[in-house]
Order: sequence, then structure tokens, then C-alpha cells
Amino acid sequence: MTDTSFTPPGRVPAPRHGSLITLDARTKKRNAAEKRFRMYGIAAIATGLIFLTVLLSAIIANGKGAFQQTFITTQVFFDPAKLDKNGDRNIDDIKKVSTFGYTPLLHNAIFAEVTDRGIETPLTKASEMKALISASAAAQVRDAVIANPDLIGETVEFRILASSRVDGYLKGRVSRESVIRDKSIDAEHLDLTDALADAGVIEKRFNLSFITGADASESRAEQAGMGVSILGSLFMMLVVLVLSLPIGVAASIYLEEFAKQNRWTDLIEVNISNLAAVPSIVFGILGLAVFIQFAHLPQSAPLVGGLVLTLMTLPTIIISTRASLKAVPPSIRDAALGIGASKMQSVVHHVLPLAAPGILTGTIIGLAQALGETAPLLLIGMVGYIASNYPDGIASGFLDPNSAMPAQIYEWAKRADPAYYERAWGGIIILLVVLLSMNLIAIILRRRFERRW
Repeated sequence: MTDTSFTPPGRVPAPRHGSLITLDARTKKRNAAEKRFRMYGIAAIATGLIFLTVLLSAIIANGKGAFQQTFITTQVFFDPAKLDKNGDRNIDDIKKVSTFGYTPLLHNAIFAEVTDRGIETPLTKASEMKALISASAAAQVRDAVIANPDLIGETVEFRILASSRVDGYLKGRVSRESVIRDKSIDAEHLDLTDALADAGVIEKRFNLSFITGADASESRAEQAGMGVSILGSLFMMLVVLVLSLPIGVAASIYLEEFAKQNRWTDLIEVNISNLAAVPSIVFGILGLAVFIQFAHLPQSAPLVGGLVLTLMTLPTIIISTRASLKAVPPSIRDAALGIGASKMQSVVHHVLPLAAPGILTGTIIGLAQALGETAPLLLIGMVGYIASNYPDGIASGFLDPNSAMPAQIYEWAKRADPAYYERAWGGIIILLVVLLSMNLIAIILRRRFERRW
């Protein structure tokens, strides 16, 4: 045995300077370095929060106008001489009157509002009211008459869409200086808009049709909505969920629990990791070649989009599922095997339930990533398709051409009318809300399963 406190003869221990209470220069330097490191971390977090705040503020500021729309409330007289010349209320004859036959009725209704309220304007003809009214208003009124022919001969109050220029003027998107070069509207119409707004004829309201409506042509930006593209994204996500979850979980269970470690499994694991880093547009090219050109599936269909996004999502689900399976303690497997359970029983009844929170979280994150992808949809034709009609049923929802939320946003952003630019920002808000909802569902499911086990 040795005594560590023993001092050999002739040696005098070096005197210790200072004490444990007093900090020496080296300790002060180390503490200062740690303090600087903490400050760097706080500064990085603060910088990220600032950029996030600026981004969200820009999205909300530019997109909130899409959730409001300008409407004109007016009394429309359905002239029987123009809508039902025979007077027999034959629905076939009524349907023969196109929207061009209803447009003068709307012009007369707006002009009557101006005259009855004594509004002074240099616009002296009913036809000059055209710049105030949306091109879709005539179709709205025509549909109402076809649905109820008894309206002919009556004066009915309608709330119709104002034109995108009028809507932009009331939202500050269109100025009097910009209309000098605009052929669709002029300063006299803006003066009339102010007068009608003061009289309560023109007003802004919440635009529910932006959420539930369909896309429109470039000349009818005020009518465009996200509803059909939201439904297209829903059908695509159903395809991704039905295919990627069972395939991804089954592949992960085999690789993690049953496969032997050899060169083939190593090669598969490396390829899965590499596929997770492949650019999404490559999957779009693959989907175009395999599903459309080879399998001849319909172009722009949510089914094809779902198949492409399934290929892109599978590596993410497999990696997250394997990580969740690895996180289950080996003692759980040993205990199950020790009481007589088979390998499959130990995995299904013990390992999988414990790994379920991580599996669900990885799956929903993979779905959220797929939901926001645009590049693969561009290759299969979803970008550029005007999703103007809802599908007739479930089968048509999967097989008929449609769009998706990111593709719809991309399409709106490249159109010339500034109203579509505003709607693109509004579409981003809807997309972010959907993504946040999916992440919230992932958190709720994870906590629920964690409590259970």
C-alpha cells in the first residue's frame, strides 16, 4: 500500500497560491468562454425567431386580403322580354339564353342604383357599369334563374362579385396612378366606387368561396378559390397514407428485426438513406416515365400524384420507423421470448406498440413533407391545370385531372393579375394551417400512445 500524502525526504511541496473560493485567471477565462458560447446560442435563437416573425408577418400581411372579397348588392329585374320571349317558362328555352343575355340586366341594375341614389358621375350609360362587375356575375344570376324560373318578371336582390380592379382599389392594391395605364377601369369608375361604397352598395365581406371555391380563368381572379385543389391534395394524401404506411412499416420491421446483417442488407440500407436525399423533381421524372408514359395512367390525376409522392415519402417513413424500433429496449424482446412468445409475437404485441408514437410521428411528418411538394406535381402535369370543377365521386376524385394546394399556389403566383398574387399568399396561409394541423395531430397521437404504454 502507498500513501499518496507521503512526501519524500528532501522535497518540499510547492506552495499553493490562492484558494478554491478565489477564481484564478484560467478559470475566469473558461467561464468567459462558456458565457460567450451561451450568448452565441441565444443570439442564434433570437435571429431565427426574428426571421420567422418577419416571414409570418409578410405571409399574413400579403395573404389576409384573399379572405375578404368586394361584393355589390343590387336589385336585378329579370326582364321576360329577354329571358323568356315565349312566356311559357319552358326551361329549355330559358337555358338557351347565355350569360350575354344576363349581362345587360346587371348593368341596368347598377345604373339604377346610381340614379336612384342621386350619385353624380360622368358615366351616363348602363353599359359603362361593366368595369365594376365581375365577369362571373352573369353566370351566377343565370344559374339562379335556371334553378327557379319563377324569378322571371320579378325584381330580386343579389349580392354579386365586384371586378378584381374594384376589389383591388378598396384593398389598396390598385391606385389612381396605376389605372392611368389600365384599360379595364379608369378614374371615373373609382370615383363611382367610392360613392357606392359610402352608400353601402359596395362592401367587403368574408370570402368563404376562397376556401371552398374552384379555380377560375385569368380574367376572373375575384372568383378563384382553393377548394378543389384542397380536395385534390386530400385524395393524394389518402393514396400516400394507404401505400406508404404499411409498406414502410413492413420494410422497417423486416430490416430491423428479421433480416440478417450481410452485404445485401447493408446495400439496401445505404440506398434507402440515399433515396431520402434525392431531389423531389427526380421522383417526378420517375413518375412521368413509369406511371404516365409506361402504365398510361391519366395525367394530372391525384392517383398519379399520390404514387409519386409515395415513392418520395417511403425512405422518410422507413428511416423514422427503424429509429423508433431501435429505441425499444432489448429487454422487452428478451422478456417476451422468455415467456414463450415467438419472434413475430414479440414484435407485433410488444415492440410495435412501444414504437407506435415514433412511427406515427414519422409518418405524419412524411405526409406533411409530401403535401408541400410542387416539383413532382409539375412533371405530371398538375401545374397549369385549371381545377374549375369538383369531382363527381370518389373514383373521379382519384382519376380525373385535378390540382393540389402547392401546385395551385405556384400557378397563381405566375399569373399577371395582382389579385392572383394576393391569392397565392392566401393559399400559403391555408397550406400552413393544414401543415400545422398535421403536426398537431402527430403530437396528440404521440402523447396518447405514450400515456398508454
